[in-house]
Amino acid sequence: MCGIGGEARLDGSTPDADAVARMTDAMRSRGPDGEGLWGDGWVTLGHRRLTIIDLSDAGAQPMVREDLGLALVFNGCVYNYPELREELRAAGHTFRSTSDTEVILVAYAQWGEAFVDHLVGMFAIGLVDRARRRLVLARDRLGIKPLYLAESPGRLRFASTLPALLRGGDVDTRIDPVALHHYLSWHSIVPAPRTVLRGVRKLPPATLRVVEADGRSRERVYWQPEYVRDPAHAGMDARDWRAAVGGALRTAVRRRLVADVPVGVLLSGGLDSSLIVALLAEANQHHLRTFSIGFDSRGGEAGDEFHWSDLVARTYETDHHRIRLPNDDLVPAVRATVAAMTEPMGSHDVVAFHLLSQQVAKHVKVAQSGQGADEVFAGYGYHQPLAAVPRDGAAAAFAAAFFDHDHAELTRVVDPAHACDHDASRDLLTAELAAPGAETALDAVLRLDTHRMLPDDPVKRVDSMSMAWGLEVRTPFLDQDLVALAAACPPEHKVAQGGKGVLKEVAREVLPADLIDRPKGYFPVPALRNVDGPVRDLVVEALRAPVARERGLFRPEYVTELLADPEATRSAAGSNKLWQLGLLELWLQTHDIR
Repeated sequence: MCGIGGEARLDGSTPDADAVARMTDAMRSRGPDGEGLWGDGWVTLGHRRLTIIDLSDAGAQPMVREDLGLALVFNGCVYNYPELREELRAAGHTFRSTSDTEVILVAYAQWGEAFVDHLVGMFAIGLVDRARRRLVLARDRLGIKPLYLAESPGRLRFASTLPALLRGGDVDTRIDPVALHHYLSWHSIVPAPRTVLRGVRKLPPATLRVVEADGRSRERVYWQPEYVRDPAHAGMDARDWRAAVGGALRTAVRRRLVADVPVGVLLSGGLDSSLIVALLAEANQHHLRTFSIGFDSRGGEAGDEFHWSDLVARTYETDHHRIRLPNDDLVPAVRATVAAMTEPMGSHDVVAFHLLSQQVAKHVKVAQSGQGADEVFAGYGYHQPLAAVPRDGAAAAFAAAFFDHDHAELTRVVDPAHACDHDASRDLLTAELAAPGAETALDAVLRLDTHRMLPDDPVKRVDSMSMAWGLEVRTPFLDQDLVALAAACPPEHKVAQGGKGVLKEVAREVLPADLIDRPKGYFPVPALRNVDGPVRDLVVEALRAPVARERGLFRPEYVTELLADPEATRSAAGSNKLWQLGLLELWLQTHDIR
């Protein structure tokens, strides 16, 4: 796990190595264990290292193999690297390290651009093919590892974070009206390739981009489950699906143990993280380190789920760490969290995840987490009704359940100077849900959730907050084989039992029944959910700041209305609109974006 960056000059000039060095330094928290810079005339690569696999200098990056004519920077983990290394050795290749980084280099030497098809894991890659004068950029199938791009005439820069690109300088920081439309419509989510800034884009998940030194570029999506029923699964009943999903999840959990350092678990006490702990215990991982966080209760709302995480910890005899934080710590925590955000993230639990990661990083460098299970196995409340919606009704049903603002309302929210002149969010939603494949309305929505929404909400949240403290978080529910299997699973097995039915059946083999059948919980942060007290003061300060008035994103009368009665302006999906607006402005100010 690391921070990567680079610059390619496509006009015959020399890259700005100082800019790459600044970008790399901006990602110091992602890789506190080492740094490196390498150039080859038309391209310069930078790297910050977090040592997880091959702790020796042989695993340092940028990694260059002169004999192969290749150089690489890589962020992530290739879980099947031991198997690939043996396969490549059998094909006649040699290795100088025990790192997964070198396996990627040799895999490219063996298979060319098809190397990505052989990688099982999470990754963002910048690879230089020196003989062909070619830069190859790749991102993992589920978008777990980020890769941001800033392009201008004759130049391409890339980095693991958007703020790193800002540190490099010369970025168009004007607000993208379409991205702003998405942010305000979809719980602060801006799907790839856009970001809220016009000058920064994201390489989409499961995408390989090849950039030639003369400026030519091509891009392809190398993986996408179809979300249709596979004839190979014909005749499978609920018991068969439980066995298949259970087997794939066990494999996913074991894969994510590969490391030369201990691996812990972020244990919320919910079904997903508890199931990971149970399966690790089943795989003979004794004295596992587990971590839970909670806040003070407020207004009758509980601020923790320690009862449930304690139950799991006792059942499996983990080395459990309870982390409780008072609400009076929250404003400094919010400020630090916003500084760590690669993009503005409006979910209230992002602060909790940042604080949790800070504490966990004191004990382990790697932890597994339950993110992704709801999207993959239909765990959200709006998924169940979709099982009865006709295929062509998916867009309307999803919009009614998910949108924070519709297009008409946004004309009241956004200043005309920044407004989108068409319903960009509904148009994209309709196109995504109408794309070929996906047999049912629920299939279409789960495809959207998993491959478009998920990478730019919970996945991005996990990466940003954990890497702010040099912590690598691995997500078994986003294993590529498990996701492909779940995509083929008939929807009725997923929506059963109030959602995640097939997963709950797997859990019944290893977890207490009362934990499985309890009401769905969330990461509770009452002061943020309600935007009250000092947190509200922080939001008001951001929205009324001179720079906010100069930027003029939102209509003043709408902001005044929000500030007068924040609780009256919750969306249909329950999000706090005041927090969403204030968070965006706070993020822009924190990163000195004007």
